[in-house]
Amino acid sequence: MPPSTHPHPESPETVFEARQLTKVYPMGDVEVHALRGVDLELYQGEFLVLLGPSGSGKSTLLNILGGLDVPTSGTVRYHDHDLSRFDDTALTRYRRDHVGFVFQFYNLIPSLTARENVALITEIAQDPMPPEEALALVNLKERMDHFPSQMSGGEQQRVAIARAIAKRPQVLLCDEPTGALDVQTGILVLEVIEKVNRELGTTTAVITHNAVIASMADRVVHLSDGRIASEERNPRKVAARSLQW
Repeated sequence: MPPSTHPHPESPETVFEARQLTKVYPMGDVEVHALRGVDLELYQGEFLVLLGPSGSGKSTLLNILGGLDVPTSGTVRYHDHDLSRFDDTALTRYRRDHVGFVFQFYNLIPSLTARENVALITEIAQDPMPPEEALALVNLKERMDHFPSQMSGGEQQRVAIARAIAKRPQVLLCDEPTGALDVQTGILVLEVIEKVNRELGTTTAVITHNAVIASMADRVVHLSDGRIASEERNPRKVAARSLQW
């Protein structure tokens, strides 16, 4: 395996800095504490895996980093911007200009081809790559004029990744990107995410409950009951194609 091109852990640039993040959802007479005082940094070019069971706070944390949600208390900084002070308009601009999202379900528009689904994003982005380039990057050059109904689940997820990266986001946030896929298809999708991180230098965070995926990461953060239970740095990353579960 080639040596990592990521910055040395002692001196990377901090992309996100979260401090004492809490998130409380009122549910009738009950309050659900999704996050309970989370401190986290995410570094330039890093591949981070957030690992934990359902209900541990992974998606809530990712949504706050991505500007889809706001904390009840605490702060989250993106470079030198305090996202926790942003209003809805500023958060929308932040999501549009800086963040690519990949979810468990592909959210493609059925009446549009792969190329047209990606073009939806490139038409509003500041400095997009052509849809054809984004689709080639996820190995779908031959499928760009196909509709979602003509594609497998793995191909649709790769279109969703192409759509996310076509705006050249600084950050790629992936929420259970292989959750709806079988093992072999999931590995193909993880290879694409790995390639984006490596070749574009996109800071990448993947949340999953599948512990095997953690071995791909530079760093693994374990969440439990809304708190960070532990974290470790992988001394050696395992390539996606070598994963087995």
